[in-house]
Amino acid sequence: MIKFTLQRLLQLVPVLLIVITVTFWMSKKAPGGPFSAERKVAPQVMAKMNAYYGLDKPLLQQYLLYLKNLVLRGDLGPSFTYPTESVNQVIARSFPVSLQVGSLAMLLALFIGIPLGVLAAVKKNSLADYFSMSFAMSGICLPTFVMGPILAIVFGLWLKWGNVFGLEKSGNAWLPPIFLPALTLGLFYGAYVARLTRSGMLEILNQDYIRTARAKGVGSFRVIWKHALKGGMMPVVSFLGPALAGLISGSFVVEKVFKLPGLGNEFIKGAFNRDYSLILGTVIFYAVLIVLFNLLVDIIHAWLDPRIRQ
Repeated sequence: MIKFTLQRLLQLVPVLLIVITVTFWMSKKAPGGPFSAERKVAPQVMAKMNAYYGLDKPLLQQYLLYLKNLVLRGDLGPSFTYPTESVNQVIARSFPVSLQVGSLAMLLALFIGIPLGVLAAVKKNSLADYFSMSFAMSGICLPTFVMGPILAIVFGLWLKWGNVFGLEKSGNAWLPPIFLPALTLGLFYGAYVARLTRSGMLEILNQDYIRTARAKGVGSFRVIWKHALKGGMMPVVSFLGPALAGLISGSFVVEKVFKLPGLGNEFIKGAFNRDYSLILGTVIFYAVLIVLFNLLVDIIHAWLDPRIRQ
């Protein structure tokens, strides 16, 4: 297992280098700049501002200097959107919000999706199967920018159970401020989990060893939850790597809808303000999370199926 993990870690280095390189050059080639929105200033002032941030250097030199600071000091550069903060500080400030929302959303997605998927597989072609898959299709077809406002209106404005905007509790709201954003994401991802669980479970339930266990008189509950679920979860485990990274890094749409000061919201601000460092920093952070969670998924796969390690 250690050799398998080290091989996967070595493969991650070129992936991250490609992500950094492509993002750097694409952001630099985009029209405009971090000072484009500023009121018109004298050329001498603009030249001093570019020199202060190193934007007057050739692009290749800027790229190599950025890599050097990143590798040696973990420095993601200064933020043009927040002159008093570095990109590291912006991420440290905004990431905990996205982490709370994403973690709760993933728990809700698993809590909703796995039981529905198992139920649909066990009761194949029954009313329970049709209901579960109808819910899954509804969750997939309704994007988060539609589901979010619906939940905000129903639970926030009509029932006044939760917050519509921000992290501060308002009025008589008793739900945690992050619940509605997490539920918006949880319903969306839970729909995929339900469909993947159903397909994985159907494949496993048709295996010979499941039929043998049933022929020996093993109870249905034990067959499903002890023997079939481990193999049936393989498609879900594959999906959880990028899904969890995306949830924890911050959903751009949901954080914008609910006005959350999370990492996804900061990325949008960086894109609007042509903040090269903030764009690069959030993309690199997001890429690292995807890489690490995919590595975790590979390790779990190897544990579930020893043939992968061979």
